[in-house]
Amino acid sequence: MTVTNRGADALLKAVGAAMLAAGPVMLWRGYGGRRDIRAELTSQKVFFPRRGIPAHLADLAGRPVETGPQARVFAEMIKGSLARATDGRTYSEITAELHAAGDDEKLADLRQTAFMGETLRASLMSAYQAWEVTSLVTGLGALLTGLGAALVASPRTGTPR
Repeated sequence: MTVTNRGADALLKAVGAAMLAAGPVMLWRGYGGRRDIRAELTSQKVFFPRRGIPAHLADLAGRPVETGPQARVFAEMIKGSLARATDGRTYSEITAELHAAGDDEKLADLRQTAFMGETLRASLMSAYQAWEVTSLVTGLGALLTGLGAALVASPRTGTPR
């Protein structure tokens, strides 16, 4: 004799159906997010420099920044360039120096350079982080789709008593 729990079976099927419905939506949103990030990065027309690029990045020379990982690499290049240009000082530190020094044109220009560089770097890192979120959403969408299909399709058998 076997005992089945129809309520538990129905609940598992319902959960599976919900997962099966949510998974493709997450996949669609993940792919759509990637498309949006790529379009935005492309529209900004940011290109890796043809000269002066670190040797390990030579294959990116002259190429556009179109993906999250490329945005991160470019942001790291900016970080290095800013550190060299500002002797490792941040925008805030340069601003404090400028306030202490009074009217110093060199410090004002350096502060502007630091501000622009840090702003571009932050924007690129945001694109990278958004790209990573789309990876998470896509992966979870695939997982939910697979688990949902398994729950809906798996036969329920009673347990021996």
